[in-house]
Amino acid sequence: MSAQPFVIERVYNAPIAKVWQAITDVKKMKEWYFDLPDFKPVVGFEFTFEGGSKEKTYTHLCRVTEVVEGRKLSHTWRYDGYEGNSEVTWELFDEGDKTKVVLTHVGLETFPPLKDFGRESFSAGWNHIVGISLKKYVEE
Repeated sequence: MSAQPFVIERVYNAPIAKVWQAITDVKKMKEWYFDLPDFKPVVGFEFTFEGGSKEKTYTHLCRVTEVVEGRKLSHTWRYDGYEGNSEVTWELFDEGDKTKVVLTHVGLETFPPLKDFGRESFSAGWNHIVGISLKKYVEE
């Protein structure tokens, strides 16, 4: 797999504070993202969640690596029992009454060559999460 990062950018009709809350408040995250048992936007905070395809569920192991309040959140993303380590970065840009979100996922090439860890799988997942779920959640 290519070492190219996966990047998706969207603009939402929602203020930046609402989008930040959606990606950092565990109660709100459960409404549109994954069912995280716990989450805190604090560097070093470790969290897990279950997710995957129709065929298989994976335990995701993550650790917050960077927080710029209201603007940027980065965390590692790896799978329990599998090689590889990646990092997801959410960046928010205030555009008045709108917010631009840029999600970058680097390190996908470090995962085993399984269909569920393929670029197409990540593209489908992030396009649904960022392009549909989060958009719908913050614009309602």
